[in-house]
Amino acid sequence: MASVETAAEHERILREIESTDTNCIGPTLRSVYDGQEHGLFMEKLDVRIRNHDRDIEKMCNHHFQGFVDSITELLKVRGEAQKLKSQVTETNRRLQGDGKELMSAMEELQKCRVQQRNIASTIDKLSHCLPVLEMYSRLQEQMRTKRYYPALRTLEQLEHTCLPRAGQYRFCSIMAENIPKLRTQIRDTAMTQLRDFLESIRKHSDKIGETAIRQAQLQRSLDTQPRTLIGRRGRKEAAAAGGGAGTDSGVAGGSPVSEQDSGILDVEDEEDDEVPGAQDLVDFSPVYRCLHIYTVLGLRDVFENYYRKQRRKQARLVLQPHSNMHETLEGYRRYFNQIVGFFVVEDHVLHTTQGLVNRAYVEELWELALSKLIAALRTHSSYCDNPDLVLDLKNLIVLFADTLQGYGFPVSQLFDMLLEMREQYGEILLKRWNVTFRQVLDQDNFSPIPVSTEDEYKHYTSQFPMEDPELDKLPFPKKLPFSEFVPKVYCQLKEFIYACLKYSEDLHLSSTEVDDMIRKSTNLLLTRTLSHCLHYAIKKKNVGLAELVQVIINTTHLEQSCHFLEEFISNITNVPPDSANATKLYGTSTFKDARHAAEAEIYTNLNAKIDQFLQLADYDWMAAVPGGGTLEASDYLIDLIAFLKSTFSVFTNLPGKVAQTACMSACKHISTSLTQLPLDPEVRQISMGALHQLNTDVKECEGFARAGPVAGFQGDTLLLAFSDLRQLLELFTQWDWSTYLADYGKPTCKYLRVNPQTALALLEKLFKPMRETSRKNNVFAQFRKTDRDRQKLIDTIIKQLRNLIAQHHT
Repeated sequence: MASVETAAEHERILREIESTDTNCIGPTLRSVYDGQEHGLFMEKLDVRIRNHDRDIEKMCNHHFQGFVDSITELLKVRGEAQKLKSQVTETNRRLQGDGKELMSAMEELQKCRVQQRNIASTIDKLSHCLPVLEMYSRLQEQMRTKRYYPALRTLEQLEHTCLPRAGQYRFCSIMAENIPKLRTQIRDTAMTQLRDFLESIRKHSDKIGETAIRQAQLQRSLDTQPRTLIGRRGRKEAAAAGGGAGTDSGVAGGSPVSEQDSGILDVEDEEDDEVPGAQDLVDFSPVYRCLHIYTVLGLRDVFENYYRKQRRKQARLVLQPHSNMHETLEGYRRYFNQIVGFFVVEDHVLHTTQGLVNRAYVEELWELALSKLIAALRTHSSYCDNPDLVLDLKNLIVLFADTLQGYGFPVSQLFDMLLEMREQYGEILLKRWNVTFRQVLDQDNFSPIPVSTEDEYKHYTSQFPMEDPELDKLPFPKKLPFSEFVPKVYCQLKEFIYACLKYSEDLHLSSTEVDDMIRKSTNLLLTRTLSHCLHYAIKKKNVGLAELVQVIINTTHLEQSCHFLEEFISNITNVPPDSANATKLYGTSTFKDARHAAEAEIYTNLNAKIDQFLQLADYDWMAAVPGGGTLEASDYLIDLIAFLKSTFSVFTNLPGKVAQTACMSACKHISTSLTQLPLDPEVRQISMGALHQLNTDVKECEGFARAGPVAGFQGDTLLLAFSDLRQLLELFTQWDWSTYLADYGKPTCKYLRVNPQTALALLEKLFKPMRETSRKNNVFAQFRKTDRDRQKLIDTIIKQLRNLIAQHHT
C-alpha cells in the first residue's frame, strides 16, 4: 500500500516538474530529497527522460527531410543576399550623398518649426496677458478719474476672468495681491463721497425745499389740470437714469467734475421759466454709485443700514426748530423748507432706487416728522400775538401740506392742527379788534355826522347800510342820526369777517363749515369784544348824557344793520342765511344789551345830576309863614328844571319809551328827594313857612311836568310822579287830618298816597318847638287855652297815626 502511494507521489512530482518553470522546481526537488525514496524517484526520472528522448527522436526523424531542404534553400539565398547587400550599400552611399542638402534643409526646417511653435506659444501667452495688462491699465485710469463703479466692474472681470487665464506670472501675483486693496479703496472712497453728499443735502435741504414749494405754488396758481406728483417730472426717465447708474456707460459717461460734485447742482443759469425739480437740483450719482458698489461687494445691507441711520439722524436735526422761530415768518419758512427738502430727497431716492429705502421706512420717518412738527408748531404759534403772522403761517402750512401731499405723504393731521390754530387766530383777532373798537370809541365825538354834499352822503351810506327815506329827502346840509362810530364799527365788523374768511381759505372745508366758523367767530366778536367795549365806553366817568344818548342811537342803528351782516356773510360763503344749520348772529341781543346799559346809565347819570342840584338846596326850615306876598321857587330848583328842559330836548332822537322813562325817572327821583329833605335826621324841626316854600317848589316841578318836556305822555301821567309829595304837602298846608284819618285805607281816600309813618315824622318835627315850650311852661299852660287845645289836637293826631302804623305792621 505504501509503495502505491509512493509511486503516485513520484508521478505527481514528475508531472509538476514537466509543467512547472525550471526556476520554481526547487521546492519540488527538496521534497524528493527530504523523502526516503530518493533512489526509486531517480529511477522513475531516468525512465521518463528516456521516454522523452524516444519521442524527440521520432519527431526529428519525421521532420529531417524538410530541414535539409530548408538548409539547401538558405545557402542559395546567401549569394543573392550578398549581392543585395552590396547594392543596398551603394544605394545608401549615393542616397547619403544626395541627402546631405536635404538633411541640412530639414534641420533648418526643424529649427523654423521650433521657432514657429515658440512664437505661437508666446502669442498665446501674450493673448492671455495683454488683456490683463490692458484691463489693469484701464483700472488705473478709472481709479485716476474716480470712476469707481466701472473700476469695480473692471476689477471683478480682472480677478475672475483675465488673471486665471494669464497663468502664474509675477505681475499677475502682484495684481492679485493689489485687488483686495483696490476694492477696499473703492469702497472707502464711495463711502466718503456718500458722506459728502449727505452733508451737502443736509446743508442745502433749505434750497431744495424752497424750490419744491415754489414749484407747488406755481402749479397751484396755474390750476389748469388735475394735481400731479410735484417734482417728479420724468420720473420714469429719472428712475431709468438711477437704475442705469450701475452700467459702464451710465457712469463712465459722467464727467470728472460731476463725479466730484457735492450733490447740489447749479441751476441758476437756466433760461427757461420752469421751476427745477429735486432731480434737477441734486446730483444723486454718489448715492447710486455707492449703492451699486456696495451691491457688487455683497455689502448692500450694510450700505442700506448706514444710509437709513444717517438720514434718521438728519431728520431729527431738521425737525428741531430754532428757539426764535416764532418771531418772524422767515423762521417758519426756513423750517418748512428744510423738512420739504428732506422728504423730497427721500421720495426721489425711494422711486429711483430698488430697495435702498422702502415705503414703510419713509412713512415711519413721516410719522416721526408729523408728531415733532405739530408739537413744534403748537408751541411756537402759542407765542404769536400778531394775526397777520398767524395768517401768513397758516398759508405757509397749507402750501407745505400741499407740497408734501403732492409727493404722496398724508397731511390730514396738519389740516386738523390748522383748525386748532383757528381758535388761537380768533382769539388774537378778538384782541386786535378790542383795541380797534376802543380806539374808535375814544376818537368818536358822539355827535351826529354833518353831511354837506351828495358825495359825502354816498360815502357814509356806502360804508353803512341805512334805509331812511325821510332823511334822503332832506336838503343838504343835513345830519346823519348816528356818529362816526357806527360806520367805522360796521366796516370793522366786515373786516373781521374778511379776516376770518382768509383763514378758512384752502383748508378744504365745505361752504357750510366756513359759514359756521365765520358766524361763530363774529358772534364772539359781538357778544364779547364789542359788547365789552360798549360797556366800557358807557361806564366811563366822563361820559355825559349827550354821549349816552348818542350811544343809544348808535346801537339802535347797528342793531338794525344786523340782517345786512347776515346777508354779507351769506354772500361771501354762498350759504343761505335761512338754511337749517346756519348759526344766527347775536348782534341784535348785543346791541340791545348795550342800549339797555346806556339807558340805565342815562337814568343813573340823570339822577346823579339831579342830586348835584339838590345838594344846592338851602331851605330855612324855621322860616315864618309868609304874609300876603307870593312865594317864589328856589333858585336851585329853577336851575334844575332848566337843566332838565335842555337835557330832554336832546332826547328827541331817542326812542320814545327811553325818553319817557328817563323823564319819569327824573321826576320820581326829584319827588323822592324833595320828600326826604324835611325828613333828614339832621333837620330836627321845621316850620309851616318851610313847608309852604317846599310846596311852592313842588308846584314849579308840577308845572314842568305839566308842560310835557318829553312827548308821548298821556294827559297828566307825568304829574303822578309828584302825587305822593303833593298829597303830603296838602295834608299839612290844608290841615285836613280828619279826612285823612277817617278815609285812611279806603280806595277813594283823598290822601291815599300819604304814608302815616312819613306824616308822623313830619308832624313831630313841625310841632316839636310847641311841645317843648309846653313842657317848660307847664305852670302857665292854664292861661293859654288856645295853645292847650291845639296841643291836645296834635297829640290826638299823633296817637291815631301811631295806631295806624301799629295796625299796618300787624
